[in-house]
Amino acid sequence: MGFRKAARPLPSIAVAATLAIGGSISAGTAQALENLRFEIPAVDEDLRDALVDASLILSAKQDGRTSPQDIIAAANADYANLLGVLYKFGYYSGVIRISIDGREAGTLSPFAKPDGVDTVVVTVLPDFIFGFSKTEITPLAPGTELPEEFTPGEPARAAVIGAAADAGIGGWRDQGRAKAEIVGENIVADHRTNTLSAQVMLKPGPVVTFGNLVQTSESDVRSERLRQIAGLPTGTRFDPEELKKSAQRLRRTGAFKSVALTESETLRDGDVMDIQMNIADEKPRRFGAGIEVSSNEGLTVSSFWLHRNLLGGAERLRFDVEVGGIGSQTGGFEGGIDYKVGARFERPATFGADTTLFVLGNIAREDEPNYLSDSAELGFGFSRIINDELTVEAGLGLRYSEERDVTGRSEFFHLLIPLKATYDNRDDPLDPSKGFYAQAEVTPFIALDGKDSGGRILLDGRAYREVTDSGFLTLATRLQFGSVLGASLADTPQEFLFYSGGGNTVRGHPYQSLGVGPPFAITGGRSFVGASAEARFDIAGNFDPVAFFDVGYIGSESLYDDSGRWHSGAGIGIRYATGIGPIRFDVAAPVSGSTGDGVQIYIGIGQAF
Repeated sequence: MGFRKAARPLPSIAVAATLAIGGSISAGTAQALENLRFEIPAVDEDLRDALVDASLILSAKQDGRTSPQDIIAAANADYANLLGVLYKFGYYSGVIRISIDGREAGTLSPFAKPDGVDTVVVTVLPDFIFGFSKTEITPLAPGTELPEEFTPGEPARAAVIGAAADAGIGGWRDQGRAKAEIVGENIVADHRTNTLSAQVMLKPGPVVTFGNLVQTSESDVRSERLRQIAGLPTGTRFDPEELKKSAQRLRRTGAFKSVALTESETLRDGDVMDIQMNIADEKPRRFGAGIEVSSNEGLTVSSFWLHRNLLGGAERLRFDVEVGGIGSQTGGFEGGIDYKVGARFERPATFGADTTLFVLGNIAREDEPNYLSDSAELGFGFSRIINDELTVEAGLGLRYSEERDVTGRSEFFHLLIPLKATYDNRDDPLDPSKGFYAQAEVTPFIALDGKDSGGRILLDGRAYREVTDSGFLTLATRLQFGSVLGASLADTPQEFLFYSGGGNTVRGHPYQSLGVGPPFAITGGRSFVGASAEARFDIAGNFDPVAFFDVGYIGSESLYDDSGRWHSGAGIGIRYATGIGPIRFDVAAPVSGSTGDGVQIYIGIGQAF
């Protein structure tokens, strides 16, 4: 972007010469930079901070690069750096002076070899902020919206001009004109009136058609599978969103450490544009482990093994092993130890680029305080990504289980039809501060052994909001609802019924301590309501405090009618920030209900919800 002079030169940089060969600093100064001072009489604190942060002299001092040659080179580069910051904030008459031991940096030779540098003073006089006198970008595609700040009378920030030009080009690209470009600009600063006139001329170019996806790097994933996964709509009009989706599909497989889809510089006959694909494979195998601790539920240890490219088509195979209830205070029917072994196979781009086939199987023993269950399950299904925030899933499975609870021994054999929809626009799944999460699970189950058939519904909604602009306080809320329809308690597997208490429902009460039935002989309920609220504080350092309140309800009826029982708990916690998400430590106690009588401790990775 170029500027044309009007009345006088745009910036006045106080140097007598850009480089004065032979200039030097007098000998006898200190061997390292001792003093660095910024003199910026700016009212705008953001401008002051941006100028200081942009200084290469400051970076050199912080990195310990304080030889005279380093400081002189950084100082000469700082003229352009600081000038760019002034332009960004709309100041076009600024004065920049950089003094090195009393000499202007621009007069000093980078070839000089002085003994040292003692004091550097950076002076920036921003002068007046300029306003737009004229704003124009032509031609514009229909429906193009330029930034509101790109209007006469608004501060003439250089970043606003760039954003407006990008919006103009983006408007044409949205119309299929992939090669839209800037062909002229007339930007004039008038120092007599402190105004800036900005005119940008665009060339839309032809309407472009997607060509071929051209692989430019080696990969263990087969070429035809790469094209299927990317789903580039070859032969259709260019759309930047479609190009973005193709890159996202490749990244979602997890098979690649980097993905770059770039537009060819030139068009083929018929205004066809090929897309070049440069990818780098991830290591095919991965192993991981996790741990979670509760003072009541005990220790849970899990691990997984993953292959990212099993058959050469970015297929994913994952095995999971989990052992829980180690050291549990609540015990179980046979010691309280839970075991689970599971496997899941996924094949992306099956029946469409956004549809994934999955096949799963697991064997589990759940030795819970109120029941013992041995189960096996096999199933398959499809998940489809509707957009960046919405995913739907449907499957079909068989489940067999043997159970013992307060009602005796039971066997169950079901055909399952699990359906699920997930909406997620949170900014960070492990540590969200804004956005929403909602999941709806509906699972019809058909008894194959003469028992009742029915359906299970589980709804989970979460909301996050930063209350303060600084991010000091985030409020997080959660609401859960569950229901079993059509089947009686006796004809419903315990794992389909609902309990409350523990780290995922009501902290401060023992795990699965609230159900239906008389005390000390409870079973799960057919209805569940849960709610949680947390106040999360972001203070200096890696340790952040949290306060929370949870409440839960379990009833024997299919839909809530307040005939069941409630309990609640509250507590405080600490979150320790790490690169994989916060480590969670919570201490909670019962507030209401008769299912808890002491303090509970919970440790895990990630926020509670």
